[in-house]
Amino acid sequence: MDKAPSREDLEAAHCWEAVDRVQGRPEMTAFRQRLRYHQARWRESKGHPIGTEPIVPRKAKQSRLVGSRLPFDYALETGANFVTRRALAAARARTSFIEPHQSFDHRRLWADLLWSPAFAFNLFGDPAADLELADRAVHTWWPDVPGTVSDVRFAHSPGRLDPTWLGNLVDFDVAFALDLGKGRQGILGVQTKYHDRIESREPKPTRAPHYRRIAERSGVFEPEAIDAVNRRSPLLVMWLEHLLVHSMLQHPSGAWTWGRLVVVHPAGNTDFAEACDRYRELMADRATFSSMSLEGLLDAGDLPAKTDRALRRRYLPG
Repeated sequence: MDKAPSREDLEAAHCWEAVDRVQGRPEMTAFRQRLRYHQARWRESKGHPIGTEPIVPRKAKQSRLVGSRLPFDYALETGANFVTRRALAAARARTSFIEPHQSFDHRRLWADLLWSPAFAFNLFGDPAADLELADRAVHTWWPDVPGTVSDVRFAHSPGRLDPTWLGNLVDFDVAFALDLGKGRQGILGVQTKYHDRIESREPKPTRAPHYRRIAERSGVFEPEAIDAVNRRSPLLVMWLEHLLVHSMLQHPSGAWTWGRLVVVHPAGNTDFAEACDRYRELMADRATFSSMSLEGLLDAGDLPAKTDRALRRRYLPG
């Protein structure tokens, strides 16, 4: 990986951002700064103009340049945040409709080069356009996944704010629907984490009992684990993403009979690498949770060579 950029390098590239600092974790601060600087250099190498904070400047308020962003109108017109034709097509298709109660940051999707949902479209845009490729790739990356990939859905939830599911706004960055035969379905939910860090969150008190019921019915957690995470916790968000899978497996329709959550992150994102390890310790049965590095996913070699090269250039500092 490239040497960490100096403050002078970051300032010159309009990449010195206080938000990249992670208190008490200098390696994560350096990692986040390196990724931001890398995105700015990638943007420059492609000849794309620089964006701003806020993403859409307001006439009455001051804006500033941000090297890891694109101007919104330019990004929306050109699709420059997406590295393949199929990734761009997937993003345009997904933004053409609204799932009930979805919360979707369109500005960051198009204009923020660090935005993990855009990373998801880039990583899985080719499989979304070719279900044979999707099926082959899924079974290369996770050989024990049953069935056949029947659909690829981005920013997907089976039912936001619906108490027959998880009852909140959590969704999957990508969901691979699986045909298991005889009318049965499976779900492989994927969360992509790129520049993200782990932050403590607290469940809404009115929803915490529902989360507990789903977790207890799942039977996958160690006896003390639910109390440890169903409160203000750095693992709460990961737990809720995992519970979305289990809410599908427990749905009264009985449609979903197999499920798993997978977290994909760069190897250098030690926040998520370590959080995934800690999260596994909460489970007595780990069959419904997994994680994988971006590097490991690309090294498996199931994406088209041109796409693989584009993803490595875009997301992995040399």
